[in-house]
Formats: sequence, C-alpha cells, structure tokens
Amino acid sequence: MKRLAALALALMAFSLPAFANDDPELLFKKSTVFRLLSPDAKLAVYAIDDPAVEGVACHFTLPEIGGWKGWAGFAEERSETSVSCQQIGPITFKAKFEQGEEAFRERRSLFFKKVRIVRGCDAKRNVLVYLIYSDRVIEGSPQNSTSAVPIKPWGDAPAPRCADFLE
Repeated sequence: MKRLAALALALMAFSLPAFANDDPELLFKKSTVFRLLSPDAKLAVYAIDDPAVEGVACHFTLPEIGGWKGWAGFAEERSETSVSCQQIGPITFKAKFEQGEEAFRERRSLFFKKVRIVRGCDAKRNVLVYLIYSDRVIEGSPQNSTSAVPIKPWGDAPAPRCADFLE
C-alpha cells in the first residue's frame, strides 16, 4: 500500500504545472461536455502578467479533459488554445529579451506535452507579439493562437521601442 501511495505522489508531481512566471490566475471555467459520474470536460480561462514586460496582461483559454482519466491527470490534454494580450498600463521592459522568449509554460500531460506562450517584437511596427502553442517531444501541434500588443504612450509616459530591448 505504501508503494502505491508513493507511486501516486510521484505521478502527481509529474503532472503539476511548470511556469516560467507566477501561477496564472484562474478567472472561470465553462463545462463543454457533461459527464454523469465523473468530472465534466471544461474550458478554463486564465490571466497572467508578462513577467518581463510590465504593463502587458494576457488572457488565455485551455481545455481540460473530463472523466476519471482527466481528473487523475492520465489523459493527454487537447492542443486547442487561444490567447489575447493587451496593454494595461505604461509599458516598462524589465530586461532585454530574445525573439521567441518564453513568458509562460504549463505541463499538459504526464511526460511529453507542454503549452507555452512566447513573446517577440515586431521592431518595424513597435508591437509585441505573443504566440501560444503546445508541443510534444516527438511531434508538435500546429494549433496555435497569436496576439499583438501595439506599444502606445500611457499618460505622460512615452512609448518605449521594443527593438531597444531585443538581445
């Protein structure tokens, strides 16, 4: 019995989220598939603040598999995702960043699949671009979503140029 409990704890540790920044804030969940005797399948909507760019928030939706396998963390989560990012205050870059730098990641299956939000800069238009996608060790997923945040002045603060903070 102790071995079974240790195995269950180890499997739960592998299924915990891994974040590049603080945990996202769960805003709400909406059931999409009703299940009589097990948890429903849901869409979960989250909010995060960009850890490297103050003044930008992203909202994203992730599907959650229902049923007992989904509840226990054994079902592989689906790849469909969406993201929307906005300027919510004066933009301040905390450090230089690389194109495609990770702003968020979460494990979506026990071993192989992760969902990621990465950030880039469209230097010509002074726009931050965010891409959410899922990847797997063997094969990735073409399902993704992109959001663009034009950097604008806020109050008396001038708009910084994202190109000045690219590595």
